[in-house]
Amino acid sequence: MDSWSWALIIVVSAAFGLWLLSYIVDALRVPPDTPAALRWAPQIPIGYADVGGVKLRFIKAGAGPTIVLLHTLRTQLDLFEKMIPDLSKRFTVYALDYPGHGYSDIPMARYDAAFFADAVEGFLDNFNLRDATLAGVSIGGVIPLIVAARRNPRVARVVSVNPYDYAKGRGLARGSLLGWISTYASLIPVIGETWMRLRSFMIMSPILRGGVADASSISPAVMAEMYRVGNRPRHYRAFISLLRNAESWELAQNDYGRINVRALLIWGDKDWSRPSERERTRSLIPNVVMETIEGGGHFLPLDQPREALDLLVRFAGA
Repeated sequence: MDSWSWALIIVVSAAFGLWLLSYIVDALRVPPDTPAALRWAPQIPIGYADVGGVKLRFIKAGAGPTIVLLHTLRTQLDLFEKMIPDLSKRFTVYALDYPGHGYSDIPMARYDAAFFADAVEGFLDNFNLRDATLAGVSIGGVIPLIVAARRNPRVARVVSVNPYDYAKGRGLARGSLLGWISTYASLIPVIGETWMRLRSFMIMSPILRGGVADASSISPAVMAEMYRVGNRPRHYRAFISLLRNAESWELAQNDYGRINVRALLIWGDKDWSRPSERERTRSLIPNVVMETIEGGGHFLPLDQPREALDLLVRFAGA
């Protein structure tokens, strides 16, 4: 047997060993306990809503006009921990974990833009919310625009923060080297699953830090919590499905011209999007107001919560 044959055997054996190891590593993970209270606001009760047979974790706080907060890809409602306490002094605030995120159910589904928009509309129906402001970040910034383009009568105004509607939905790849690897590895069958099963805190933490302009904006507690939730069974498969259907977020732009409610676009000046991409989004939405916050990255509620809160309060309370 020549050297090339031996090399091939070694490579194939190593690949098979890595694939097998990934299953062992994943099987040894300890799923996190579902928290009975919020670490950052234990006085706010946690609830679960049945939306189309899928149980979604949510919170409700405060009194006044209704605001529904929508988080980014791979995070959860805790993304807004720096904003909800103050926001709830003036508004009735709802925040939820999407299907496949946080502590909501993880159904077998195609995790594309329409799937998430349907879930949010079902949530609005579940609580019979009216005259609501939908406000979200990243994919949570696109969902309000999709729902508004559908002319949902429950929505009166939308706030889109760093909407994830560019680069075929692969903006995560711009955040860090590991974000790039995770994004593009996920597109390859078997390799994507193997990479995700081998995930670790050392891999995830740089990816999360790539979402903020200031690394200290993400506390160790938030980092640890978002890592632990990824150890839930099937969680990584939902994330892979989201990444493999990422182009659907950019395609959502095709319907922005149908939006007929008040809209506010907010960008962090250090967001993953490029100026030309921001301008394209702005140009597609009728009568939209656009603001930029200095020192803000993709996870703007963690980077610049006070500035984002001020803009949201002024817009939703007008």
